[in-house]
Amino acid sequence: MTALIKKDQTTAEAARAAAVRYVMPDVNIYESKDGYTIEADMPGVNKEGLEVTLENNEITVTGHPVSEGVAGEVLFRQRHGLSYRRVFELDPAVDTNRITAKMHQGVLFLNLPKSEAVKPRKIVVSE
Repeated sequence: MTALIKKDQTTAEAARAAAVRYVMPDVNIYESKDGYTIEADMPGVNKEGLEVTLENNEITVTGHPVSEGVAGEVLFRQRHGLSYRRVFELDPAVDTNRITAKMHQGVLFLNLPKSEAVKPRKIVVSE
């Protein structure tokens, strides 16, 4: 009986997830000698509505806007509460153990540091 309940819950969760419509957030991607930075615009999303997951060599960013309910009847609507989702395939040079994320005013900043093994280094020539 317990397995059946878990299966039903999973099916219900899958149905809810399928009902969510996603848009891809606009991003800027920068590279420096130390790593990469991804800036993703997700207006209305705060830290609580954000999920960043890493699986294999892909990082997935999902954001759900937090709506501040306003009392009254909607007369005109342009925003429809769409959620954001984007998947990035990572360069093998990224040190996945040191990835950090920060959310600031609707912009997600992902810091993807390069592994020390792939960073350029100077080789000292002996006499």
